[in-house]
Amino acid sequence: MTTSASTPLPLDPPAELPRTLGALRAAGHEHVGVKAELRRNLLSRMRAGEDRFPGVVGYEETVAPELERALLAGHDVVLLGERGQGKTRLLRSLVGLLDEWTPVIAGSELNEHPFTPLTPASRRRVAAEGDDLAVDWLHRSLRYGEKLATPDTSVGDLIGDVDPVKVAEGRTLGDPETIHFGLVPRTNRGIFAINELPDLAERIQVSLLNVLEERDIQVRGYQLRLPLDVLLVASANPEDYTNRGRIISPLKDRFGAEVRTHYPLEVDLEVQLVRQEADTVAEVPEHLVEVLARFTRAVRESPAVDPASGVSARFAIAATETVAAAALRRSALTGETGEPCARVGDLHTVVTVLGGKVEFEQGEEGREVEVLEHLLRTAVAETYRARLGGAELSGFSDLVTDGSTIETGDLVPAQRLLEQVGTVPGLGRVLDRLGLGDEPSPGRAASGIEFVLEALHLTRRLDKVVLEDGRTVYGS
Repeated sequence: MTTSASTPLPLDPPAELPRTLGALRAAGHEHVGVKAELRRNLLSRMRAGEDRFPGVVGYEETVAPELERALLAGHDVVLLGERGQGKTRLLRSLVGLLDEWTPVIAGSELNEHPFTPLTPASRRRVAAEGDDLAVDWLHRSLRYGEKLATPDTSVGDLIGDVDPVKVAEGRTLGDPETIHFGLVPRTNRGIFAINELPDLAERIQVSLLNVLEERDIQVRGYQLRLPLDVLLVASANPEDYTNRGRIISPLKDRFGAEVRTHYPLEVDLEVQLVRQEADTVAEVPEHLVEVLARFTRAVRESPAVDPASGVSARFAIAATETVAAAALRRSALTGETGEPCARVGDLHTVVTVLGGKVEFEQGEEGREVEVLEHLLRTAVAETYRARLGGAELSGFSDLVTDGSTIETGDLVPAQRLLEQVGTVPGLGRVLDRLGLGDEPSPGRAASGIEFVLEALHLTRRLDKVVLEDGRTVYGS
């Protein structure tokens, strides 16, 4: 349920780490498989009460326990869920459960451990160099491989193929050293992830059967057995939605665990996710983020929207960023001073900009904007009831009892809105309940006031007219 975070480049390994095979043995190093390594570090984090999957929101009581049980059992895992549920982020977070540094034979293509060389070339090196064999150290961030399954993915991409350059150099086709290894063996002693596994052609999925069951690879007709040490993980949308392909039954059978993901179960979690992931160029107050979170959930649950396609968590994130951009645009055009702050009138920008992210049911053609605008109004009303239900708002209603109006809109600066409103009884308490503080900036105060005016309109206590030039007029 999250978007991916960038991984910082690893630092150089500590100077005190052993640099030869003999020194590694003398240091008492023990070689364990990658699944045992993950199990050990996962248990260590669990006992210390640490976060096992940093950056993943809303899975603590549901998905995380299932994934932890799969890792403790040493199972390969496939995550099933609709788009935008954070499957890729969850898979990438597994890297944090690996040891920070692990020894490899210097120059090895397959990250071979010095104690267990795999390829004929590495075995010859160990036999010839003995304790003087050079050892390098690999950072855990480099022990993760990932491939987006596409129709043009080949067996050579994943497993390997004959390298024509090596053959041209004079080696015979029967020489196993003519093989160019694919992504899976090159992630030996690490984690390899395949995103959107059903999109992988069925004949290509067959090439993974040996990796999952026998833990080895076969390249064309070579008599080559390379027992790989790899955790294979995958993500997939439910097969009833992806229609583009399926996971073949033998491959599904070889995955030890199938874990179902989901969207945030509570509004608070949706808000937390947006706050964590959205890169906003202006302030978006808490009550507006809550509106967008409720709006996203309402779109997911709407009978007009295809439930199988899902509405990505990226929808709420992009909506928040769009609303912030609208506030920044107003600030630039009107010459507002201070930090730009979004207002409820900026919310309408998400309907046309993000409508393409939603797949509607057949028969709803032409009603997309109408449906989204209705759901957005509903989200505003629900947020009003949640945050200001029972609040005394007569001071706001009295602003227009004498036939006066209040004008706001895309090009109305905060200061101008505040001048129209003047002093409002109970304004401080309202702003405090909206999380805008006791002494808010003009932008924040305008955001709170406009939200209340819109809420009063939605509860039929104020009239509202949207003019052709984009201005909004509230009155009685």
